[in-house]
Amino acid sequence: MELFSWENVKKEVLNDKLARKVISGEKITMAQIFFAKDAVVPLHQHENEQISSVLTGALRLEIEGKEIVLRPGEVLLIPPHVPHRVVALEDSMALDVFSPIRTDWLTGKDDYLRR
Repeated sequence: MELFSWENVKKEVLNDKLARKVISGEKITMAQIFFAKDAVVPLHQHENEQISSVLTGALRLEIEGKEIVLRPGEVLLIPPHVPHRVVALEDSMALDVFSPIRTDWLTGKDDYLRR
């Protein structure tokens, strides 16, 4: 068992519009993602199943040929290997959960987020 406080988790700045705080276990990664208005997460896919919940703001996701606007209280399940893109419609924060863990984040092989 390990107890965490988001206040004590280091915020990693990825670019001028995107930052995150990450907690990772053996089989799952959880992250607070901070988006400035107009932040873009480019089209990408990964092996991880993802559950995204918007806590504040609004995010537009492009996934499987559809546009979905996620607002506080809404949760989206993204299956593994499904290409998706995100645009922040306003300053926003999301809570994302991934399984298996995001090894690309832990090893710094996530260049698409750092542009």
